[in-house]
Amino acid sequence: MKYQRLSKEQFDELHQEFGKFLATQSIDAKEWKKYIKESSPIVDQELDIFSDLVWEDALKKVRYIERISKTQMFLFHFPTDIMKMISIQVDNTDIDLTTKEGLQWLEESLHKDQVVIYQGQKKYSDDPLLDKFEMVKQGGEITEGLFYKAIKEKL
Repeated sequence: MKYQRLSKEQFDELHQEFGKFLATQSIDAKEWKKYIKESSPIVDQELDIFSDLVWEDALKKVRYIERISKTQMFLFHFPTDIMKMISIQVDNTDIDLTTKEGLQWLEESLHKDQVVIYQGQKKYSDDPLLDKFEMVKQGGEITEGLFYKAIKEKL
């Protein structure tokens, strides 16, 4: 398995797609229930393959990932050839960037000494999708890039 198995809730949401996937594997509903009842290794195999396909499809569409904590923001953009990052560190423990007030403060204080901004970029590894997955696994959220775009515009 390349990524990670989908949760039960995710499988529940994707039950129709999973049914179609099983059909492409020549497994009908009756046969699938039999595999589950028998605790067949085929169950784990098919769940893992489907999970990887879903993750791969989702990761191909990812253009932005953001990880925001009380005093830090890590904003990533994924154009075709390189990964770009904006990192923001706030040296004011009274500020909480996860709140509306904290974001307002950041907007007003972006160029003050209490805000440290780093920008960087690097090439993808041999597997750009895995690069993105690792960021999601570390707590990054897939977004439309609103923060990245807004901060980039003000730099």
